[in-house]
Amino acid sequence: MSRLFGTDGVRGLANRDLTAELALDLSVAAAHVLGELGDLKAGNGSRPVAVVGRDPRASGEFLEAAVIAGLASAGVDVLRVGVLPTPAVAFLTAATRADLGVMLSASHNPMPDNGIKFFARGGHKLPDHVEAAVEERLREPWERPLGDRVGRVSDYEQGAQQYVEHIVGTLDRPLTGVTVVLDAANGAAAAVGPQALQQAGAEVISLHDRPDGYNINRDCGSTHMQSLQQAVIEHGADLGIANDGDADRCLAVDGTGAVVDGDQIMAVLAKARASAGTLAKDTVVATVMSNLGFKLAMQREGIGVVETGVGDRYVLEAMGAGGYVLGGEQSGHIVMSEYSTTGDGLLTALHLLAEVARGRSLSELAAVMQRFPQVLINVKGVDKSQLSTNGPVQAEVEKVQAELGESGRVLLRVSGTEPLVRVMVEASSEAEADRQATRLADVVRRELGQ
Repeated sequence: MSRLFGTDGVRGLANRDLTAELALDLSVAAAHVLGELGDLKAGNGSRPVAVVGRDPRASGEFLEAAVIAGLASAGVDVLRVGVLPTPAVAFLTAATRADLGVMLSASHNPMPDNGIKFFARGGHKLPDHVEAAVEERLREPWERPLGDRVGRVSDYEQGAQQYVEHIVGTLDRPLTGVTVVLDAANGAAAAVGPQALQQAGAEVISLHDRPDGYNINRDCGSTHMQSLQQAVIEHGADLGIANDGDADRCLAVDGTGAVVDGDQIMAVLAKARASAGTLAKDTVVATVMSNLGFKLAMQREGIGVVETGVGDRYVLEAMGAGGYVLGGEQSGHIVMSEYSTTGDGLLTALHLLAEVARGRSLSELAAVMQRFPQVLINVKGVDKSQLSTNGPVQAEVEKVQAELGESGRVLLRVSGTEPLVRVMVEASSEAEADRQATRLADVVRRELGQ
């Protein structure tokens, strides 16, 4: 069986790849594995507890029922928190002292997809070896609890307000005087997003905040920024914020309508924290996808950069190992580990707005770094397992990198969530980046095409 877990949980087309049966079996296996690792209560006369949340996708309704059934049948009590962002589920897993958490979401993917993310005690994502153990235990024979040993299910209705109070409470100043357009992607933050920003003192104009189960991420959110750009200009807002379907990402738009990506947001927050003396070891953690301009900007500011693989779980691992407090990805997964165990789009938005509230526009703040033109081509229909071993592809990569020299960069990687190879090229000009990326994409198609 091929590996089920990708870079961010188990994800696929709901009711074909990710079925109710698989969701139930995964939940049972996770309960068993975490129990043996000592993450679940044992021998103290009480049942373990799980927090379960989801985004608004229609398929989340039956998958939530399956996950809850699996957990309860394995003897786990379930706190159902309903539609909430992924970081809210992680936070509530820690805040309620639950033994594990489960989030049903396919993040920025289209509505027909869905996914399952597990959190261990404390709201931490599972490391690779634990995910592998869960897969190995799927559908194994097991002794089912009976009578009063089966789990119970209850709604944890105070979860949303508890999460909002937590993230707003991390600010050291109100957001009074800041007007923001918030694009909730018709997703998990449609209710708590505006609530959090308003509670912090900002004037909020809500966009794409009416999820109906089918419209999540549809022409909105962090993967479709055009309507947010238009809204910021039309309303004369100071800035705009775009979340994705489960609100663990944050991208922004400045007052002129220009997009501010995750690298720029990290640069703004890193510089602010370094100036305040609160950036641990004067270092930020970023991934191999971060723009070359980000790395050069951090170098100018005297801030170190630790580089990881793509995925906020790997950013988190590096932050934990090194004792760093800020990290993230160009895609908008920003981790502030003092306040959250995972990427949190609303928490990031609050702290970005706090810098604007100090009296500088977002365009001024984002100018701390100059983005190198970057072209990303997703090459579909190829055998991505052969990428690292294909001689002609690797030879072409070396040729392109030699031509670019220090003024550019090449990165080819397989997607952890989709069946494709990502070809990324940075160069001193858009035309050069596009030319070289197209050249490499053609070689990948020719050599790895199926």
